Amino acid sequence: MTRQLFVTTALPYANGPFHVGHIMEYIQADIWVRFQRMRGHEVKFVCADDTHGAPIMIAAEKAGQTPQAFVAAIAAGRKAYLEGFHIAFDHWHSTDAPENHELAQSIYLALREQGLIAERTIEQFFDPAKGMFLPDRFIKGECPKCGAKDQYGDNCEACGAVYSPTELKNPYSALSGATPVLKTSSHFFFRLSDARCVEFLKDWTQTPGRLQPEVLNKISEWFGTDEAGAPKLADWDISRDAPYFGIRIPGTQDKYFYVWLDAPIGYLAALKGLMGPAFDAYVADPAVEQVHFIGKDIVTFHTLFWPATLHFSGRKTPNHIFVHGFITVSGEKMSKSRGTGISPLRYLELGLNAQWLRYYIAAKLNARVEDIDFNPEDFVARVNADLVGKYVNIASRAAGFLAKRFGGALSADLGVEGRMLLDALRAHAGTVAQLYEEREFGKALREVMALADRVNEYVDQHKPWEIARQPGQDAALHDVCSVCIEAFRLLTIYLKPVLPALAAEVEAFLQVGPMQWADAQRALGRHTIAPYRHLMQRAEAAQVDKLFEPPAPAEPPKALPGGEDIAAEIGIADFAKVDLRIARIVDAALVEGSDKLLRLTLDAGEGRLRNVFSGIRSAYAPEDLKGRLTVLVANLAPRKMKFGVSEGMVLAASHADEKAHPGIFLLDPAPGAQPGMRVR
Repeated sequence: MTRQLFVTTALPYANGPFHVGHIMEYIQADIWVRFQRMRGHEVKFVCADDTHGAPIMIAAEKAGQTPQAFVAAIAAGRKAYLEGFHIAFDHWHSTDAPENHELAQSIYLALREQGLIAERTIEQFFDPAKGMFLPDRFIKGECPKCGAKDQYGDNCEACGAVYSPTELKNPYSALSGATPVLKTSSHFFFRLSDARCVEFLKDWTQTPGRLQPEVLNKISEWFGTDEAGAPKLADWDISRDAPYFGIRIPGTQDKYFYVWLDAPIGYLAALKGLMGPAFDAYVADPAVEQVHFIGKDIVTFHTLFWPATLHFSGRKTPNHIFVHGFITVSGEKMSKSRGTGISPLRYLELGLNAQWLRYYIAAKLNARVEDIDFNPEDFVARVNADLVGKYVNIASRAAGFLAKRFGGALSADLGVEGRMLLDALRAHAGTVAQLYEEREFGKALREVMALADRVNEYVDQHKPWEIARQPGQDAALHDVCSVCIEAFRLLTIYLKPVLPALAAEVEAFLQVGPMQWADAQRALGRHTIAPYRHLMQRAEAAQVDKLFEPPAPAEPPKALPGGEDIAAEIGIADFAKVDLRIARIVDAALVEGSDKLLRLTLDAGEGRLRNVFSGIRSAYAPEDLKGRLTVLVANLAPRKMKFGVSEGMVLAASHADEKAHPGIFLLDPAPGAQPGMRVR
């Protein structure tokens, strides 16, 4: 029976380019989708940019762009990654598309009709320095469950706990570093603690095959009550206050859906963007299987909030949620500063074969929620041993003899041993297929490489290069080489979900149409192949090592944007003499008798305040500076001026030719920096 599959990956947040974790997930899903299509099943494979939320709104503001323009610039860069790694989504959408606005609002109204939306007045953190309510992700502090530091205001990345931002211990604003204050606001809640939701989720999560055992064990902790007798499955705040980049809640003027409500709905919106008018009938069809591939960091949203949202708005719920772990590099969590990160685009720019990475990741993946590790030495060894040494080598050892001696025609006989070998390879089609179905990709590839070993044993036993030198042995040579090519075809079928571009080259070499899984049970028979061209190069360690080297600095232009040449070179010891510290501007005032200076009162984390005069009056009004963080030269000798003593200097940028290029730009530390931190 032909299956109807609706498959998605987690939506990437549209505030930056893809990292290798995204690519790992997309490769995993793409392999599974390609396998299903080879089996004759119909798949709709979609994804979208997750575009809403305060982080994007704030980033766009800093960039001087509208949120829509900011997101569009990010989205424009997606194609190079997806095409580069042969990831074939049917459609790539945006959560800011009209389909998502319509679906999110209709789902909300359906939940309200079910009596599952409650309006309550809440206390919410407000940043006094920025003058705005703080989004959850811009409040940081200590997790109320496990005590981990620097956790976000909605969930803990250390223990996975979900909580309200007001539960954080020692909270601070990630935007300004200020201690937030509580203010009241009216919010909308999805009543997840309602007995109907709890009973539904208990039943839904227990459905065999829907969730992996370790995922089920994790989320089962959310059922029941805590030590105080309160339900662990608490109501979910689904609204945010203006200003906010998102979808307006129907019936309000200044309330928007929390991004985590509309982001999963983006799966449906992407499907609707693909299917148009056929969407409603398709998504309501009981035969359609809805499958999500996600990372382990977003399990709670997908296994509790999302199915409840769908069910109680009258929609089908997911059939499977497949969760994977993270990717590490040589056993370490990825870090750009330590040189242990992998840039997917850098990988492609270096000329590394995208299918090497597809194969290596697939060889590490299984159906469990386990992290996988990229080890450069292992990567080179596995690519060269498996793909080149075991697999591609089979074709290269036989194709030349067929072209030179037999015009590329294959033998129809193959010999007893050859037919036995090929029958053995075909007999494993079901096993390999089952492993792909279960996402046990590592086991599937080990199975295929074990079959390749058997083929190479056959080649080494019959030695076609020696047969070719023996008079009267043309028939034997023809059979052996034809067996090799037929075996190579079967192995290519088994590897095609992982190596789609290479499989397309093999199909051209064999002069066959796109190979399907069922083709493994059919022999080529009398057939002519094209001349062989080399299919894959070996990976070189030196080439892979470049992936972890910092990019070479660009040669400085002759005319620098700042209008000044770079100063004379100094050593690290010279730089270390300058003590740069993060400081908060507690107060700012005009300086009587000066048209250039402002008097800044700074907190540099010393337990006292400093007085600094700065020539930035032409660019900043005093009231705009209060509460702002800046960078202070803390060990500059005090300077006595006629207006008072200046105890340091704040850093700002400007052009050398101030008349032609006016403007002064005070340095602005990143969110999360605290007064007293040293700039190194």
